[in-house]
This record gives sequence, C-alpha cells and structure tokens, in this order.
Amino acid sequence: MKTLAILVGGGPAPGINAVIAAATIEARNHGLRVLGCYDGFKWLALGDTQHVVDLEINDTSRIHFDGGSIIRTSRTNPTKTPEGVQHVAEALKRLGVDHLLTIGGDDTAFASSRLAKALEGLTVAHVPKTIDNDLPLPSDIVTFGFTTACNLGKELVRNLMQDASTTERWFFVSVMGRHAGHLALGIGGSAGATVTLIAEEFPEPQISLDRLADVLEGAIIKRRAHGREQGVAILSEGLAEKLDPKTLGPVERDAYGNVRLAELDLGRLLKERVSASLKARGVDVTIVAKEMGYELRCAPPGAHDIQYCRSLGYWATRFLLEGGSNAMVTIQAGRLVPVPFGLMMDPKTGKIRVRYADVESEMYQTLAAYMIRLKPEDFDDPAHVAVLAKAGNLDPAEFTRRFAPTVGRR
Repeated sequence: MKTLAILVGGGPAPGINAVIAAATIEARNHGLRVLGCYDGFKWLALGDTQHVVDLEINDTSRIHFDGGSIIRTSRTNPTKTPEGVQHVAEALKRLGVDHLLTIGGDDTAFASSRLAKALEGLTVAHVPKTIDNDLPLPSDIVTFGFTTACNLGKELVRNLMQDASTTERWFFVSVMGRHAGHLALGIGGSAGATVTLIAEEFPEPQISLDRLADVLEGAIIKRRAHGREQGVAILSEGLAEKLDPKTLGPVERDAYGNVRLAELDLGRLLKERVSASLKARGVDVTIVAKEMGYELRCAPPGAHDIQYCRSLGYWATRFLLEGGSNAMVTIQAGRLVPVPFGLMMDPKTGKIRVRYADVESEMYQTLAAYMIRLKPEDFDDPAHVAVLAKAGNLDPAEFTRRFAPTVGRR
C-alpha cells in the first residue's frame, strides 16, 4: 500500500479542511494510506514520526464546512538549517511516504521545492493557500481563502463605518498582507472604505512614517472640508515592510526571517503621528487603531472557497497518482495547470516570486477613484486649496507645501 502524507504550513486560511477532505477521499478511493502530519514541518524537522494521524474518509467527509485545519499548522522552516530538510526527508522515508501534499503560502512552497530534491522517489505537490493572494498565479486566479477573508473583512469594516458615523471618529485598520496589498484592496474596495493605502503605491524601496501619516492626514482634512468628521482608513500590513528601518527600531522575526508585522502595530504608530500633528493646529479628531487578520483566517469557508478547495485537493492527489511532482497545483479556467517549482522562483532572491497588486490596472484605478484622499486635481484651483487649507487650520501656502508632495506635486 502506498502512502500519501498531507501537511499544512504558514497561517490558517478558509478552505484548508476542504483540501484535506478531497485529497483524503480521492487517495483512499485509490487504495492509498493517508497520513495527516500535525503542525506542518514542526515535528518532521526534528525527525519525529509520532505526530501523525491516519486520515479516513469517514473522518473527513464533512470537514469542508469548517474553518481552521484538523491537522493544525505551524511556521516551522525546515530550510533554516542544512539538517532540517534532511530530517524531514528521513522522517517521511521511515513513515513509508511515497507522495507528499503540502498546503501553504510562499514559504511552505519554498520548503516543498527543497524537499522534492532531498528524497529520491518522493513526489511532491503544493496547493497554494494564503488570504494574502500573493502567490505567482495569473492575475485573475485567486489563492484559496482570499474570497472568504474579503467577504468577512467587508462585513467587519461595514460595522466600523457605522460606528465611525455614529460617534464621529476615524478608524485606522491594519489588514494582513505581508508583501502585497490584495487583501486590503479587496476589503477596502468592497466595503467602500474612505481610503485604502497599500505598499505598491510607493515604488521607492523605503518610505518614511511621516509620508504615510501625511497621506492619512490629508484624507482627514479633505473629509472635513466635505463636512464630515469620520472615516475608515484601510492600511496594508505590507506598508510596514517598506518603512525606513530607523523608524522601526528593534523588531522580532519569524522562522523564515520575516518581520513579525503584528508586533509593529502600524495603525497605532500612524494614529499617534497624525493625532499629534492635527492637535498641534487645534484640529480635534478621534482616531482608533484596529488590526484585522486573525479574525479572517479560520472563518468557515464560503461556497466559492469550498468548491475551489475541493477541486484543488482532488486534482493535487490525481496529479501525484499519475506521476506528477515538483509543482504547485492550480485550477485555471476550470482546468488543472501544474506550475513547476522552478518557474515560481525569483532568480534574484532564490525564493518564491511574489504577486503584487497592479496599481496601473483599471481595477485599482476604479477603487482609487472612489477613495476620499488628496489627489493632484485638488491643487489645481486656488479657491479649492483655500477650502482644504481652512479645514486643516493651515494657510493655503503651508497646506500646499505640506501636502502637495503626497500626490506627486511640488
């Protein structure tokens, strides 16, 4: 009897259990033993073969409705040390594993690509999972979990927008998305948030905290000029990755070397900076910093993600059973399209390529058109500049000097 092992790496995303269920059922129907490896690479990287469980059809046939992961997950990185990948390979060999199905984001995909080279005879398939939507897929193909996360995030932001209107305050909401702004745009755009900021807006390698604060302060001033004292600003977590290191100070990093962005509290930093600037000019604005991400990751998947994930799990298993290996399994235009690990690599970094939000696309431009924020045309008419300046308790010349650079004007 051949054996399929399944493991999950990285953060949770709605739909993981649907992948596990479909893969288990298809493998069992073809006479394979199916092992679920608890906690991603955590135990295997130690050479531990005890933290596994036999998965049966009866155990998994209805778990596709559930959020989370029945075999849990972790961010353990077996590529961090030369022995790590070898320990995983040896553990899988002792377990008699012939096929490995990994579910995860870019870091898990990278570890899977290394593992495929380390154990002869092992076939490996990776299923792309991340609510960040930043894996190298065609622009119209989302990663699973993204759709459910956007929908739930939209509902949460709608509640904050109602609160902001009721209490006349601003919310600065930091949304997960380490490298790319897809999730922030998806939530901000669908909720009709006042303004959404993503790192892709800023082409330079580093930006200052003051620059981000000025963009947000400009949005608050423009909103006040419209006679409204409230709003919701969505901030992509990836903005923190672009901040000047001198702004950040000492930071914690995870096993893959990534900055622990949740520890930075980007919303709080910007709230303090913007509040202090406005208060110094006698502008009284209440700002509340919120973080959004953990609430989205283990939500029960919506209908799209359930169907999508069942298809991914089924075809990932079929791909392995038919001799495929060393690829990320995708469904494009309704068809199985394996993407070889080699094509996913960025030759400059040696890691998995990141798919960024395209700020030149019509989709982004539509979202930007509905945002209430300072734009180049706001500085065309002196009379309009005077109205904005008054809302910010500034004279027109000072307003222009301070905020024109935020829209590319000098």
